[in-house]
This record gives sequence, structure tokens and C-alpha cells, in this order.
Amino acid sequence: MQHLSPSKITVHGIQLEVQQVFAQGDAAKPVLVFLHEGLGSVAMWRDWPTRLCTQLGCTGWVYSRQGYGQSDPVPNVRGPSATNAQGQRSGRLLPDYLHREALQVLPALLAQLGIQKPVLIGHSDGGTIALLYASQCVLAGCVVMAPHVRVEDMSIHAISAAKAAYASGPLRARLAPYHADVDGAFWQWNDVWLSQAFRAYDIRPELAGITAPLLAIQGEADPYGSMAQIDEIAKAVPHTKRLKLPDCGHSPHRDQAQAVDQAIADFLRAL
Repeated sequence: MQHLSPSKITVHGIQLEVQQVFAQGDAAKPVLVFLHEGLGSVAMWRDWPTRLCTQLGCTGWVYSRQGYGQSDPVPNVRGPSATNAQGQRSGRLLPDYLHREALQVLPALLAQLGIQKPVLIGHSDGGTIALLYASQCVLAGCVVMAPHVRVEDMSIHAISAAKAAYASGPLRARLAPYHADVDGAFWQWNDVWLSQAFRAYDIRPELAGITAPLLAIQGEADPYGSMAQIDEIAKAVPHTKRLKLPDCGHSPHRDQAQAVDQAIADFLRAL
């Protein structure tokens, strides 16, 4: 498998970690761009993007959002939210953070990389970002795993449990190798999700704008979201293909790798 070193790219004045995971893809096939989860990064994908791109013969890219992996940190991540004259934010994330990633950061990143009409593969928060991008921008296809289209009580319960595990359990030590600023990575995600303002977050009205082919994958044992998440997507986007996986938690690409790889291969073949 081809394995290239991460590099940095500047988007809106922020240095983001990017990595091309497979460069020898068939030019006739779409580029795959992987969008990580709320606590993810380039390194936390491990070798799955490289394996998938190699298997499918598709060029692939991964990147870390601001505050994650080796990308620039968010200044004063637990302080008051603020925006400077250049439009760069500091302090706690606001409830629109997924929209900003999808409609401001991601388009600029893709333009700098020279990528047009990719297939987005998003996990959790990354799945939500992929859906929002697809609702307003042109794509070859969209694959979402354990996405969030609205906030469920079970999500808040699981994220509250993660807060306890980070503060007094093993979670911080497990995450530390994957982030230059592990505290910033954790608290920016945890604080916004547990904020009262985020409880009303709901992107279902925006899903109807999605015209690209769409594959939605959900584990039946996911503590962060129920099957209603992808059922709501299918209700708004009738051409959605759904994959519901038994014995699968919040990370389908790890819990049920063979089934997920096959589903994505079949999805891309249909394109």
C-alpha cells in the first residue's frame, strides 16, 4: 500500500494537516475525501483510507480540521467565542461550527487541492459536514457513517459519559497520541455538544437539497445515535441507499470493515 507523509496547507489563514493516502488512482474514477469524526484526525483514521483507496483504485485525501491532529489549535478553546478581522475564530465553538466547516472551510480546501466533484466519506461529525456540503455543492457521491442530522437524548448521554471518561478515566491517554493539543481537540467538541444552544441543532430541512448519490451507514449498537438518523436522511432524500449493521457501534469502518468496504465498492461501481 502506498503511504505518503502528511503535509500542511493554509486555508483562511489556518494551517491544516493534509495527507494524500493514495496518489495512483484511476483518473476516470472520483477522488475520495475522508472527513473525520468529532475526536478524529488524519492519524486516527489509521490505515483504512489507504486500504480502501488502494482496493478501489481511487486517489484519496484525508485532513484534520482546526484543533485536531497536527492542524493549528483553536486559541482559548474554552473561552468566550470571538471572531477576528480575518474571520478566524477563537474560544468555544458555536452551534454553527459544522456549517462553517462544510460551506466555508471544505470548499476552500478542495479548491486548493484541485479536487472537483469528489466522493465525500464522512464519519459522525464528518458525516454531518458531508451532508451539508452535498446539500449545496456538486459531488460525485456522498457516503456517511453514523451521521448526526439532529441531536438525540442518547447522543447527549454518550457525550456526557465521554466527558467523565476524559476527566477521570482512560480516554485522554488514548487520544493523546493522535492530537498535538489533545485538550483542545476534546473540549471544543465536548463543550459545544453539551451546550444548551446545540440541543436544537437540526439539519433535516436542508437535506432535501442533496441530489448526489448517497449511501448512509449506521450501526445498530451505536451509543451516539439511533437508526432514526439515517431513516430521516432517506425520508428527505429518497434515493438514499441505507446500510444497517448489526453488532456495530459508532465506527462502522472498524466494527464491520468488510461489510462497509463492500458497500462502498458497490456504491462507487453504480456511479
